[in-house]
Amino acid sequence: MVKTILAVDDEQDVIYTIKLGLEKLDKEIRVIGANSGKKCFEILKNEKKPDIILLDIMLPDMSGWQILEKIKRSKEWNDIPVIFLTARTDTVAKRAGGFLAEGYIEKPFEVTELKDRIDEILKKQISV
Repeated sequence: MVKTILAVDDEQDVIYTIKLGLEKLDKEIRVIGANSGKKCFEILKNEKKPDIILLDIMLPDMSGWQILEKIKRSKEWNDIPVIFLTARTDTVAKRAGGFLAEGYIEKPFEVTELKDRIDEILKKQISV
């Protein structure tokens, strides 16, 4: 079964790295990229619901915090696990991100660690 991952980041290089890395590690992964909050919600409305969302905090049109809040308030999307994948390394962001989302990973990141974290979260989703 193919797992769909929505990567939301304003840096095209990051989306490319995630897509290339995860799809190379696992042929059952499909990564879709969004470079803004607006694009993220367009994809959520028009494509198959992703299995997980990788979300940057610092985006041009709305913050990752705002996107997460909107996702969690939505009946359609509130069950999609979210991992913050961000350059923010301050303690406040780490604590809030770890509490509000299913994970918090700092950039730069190792693709194998990211995949392990995704697998761990998706396993929990299946067992619930």
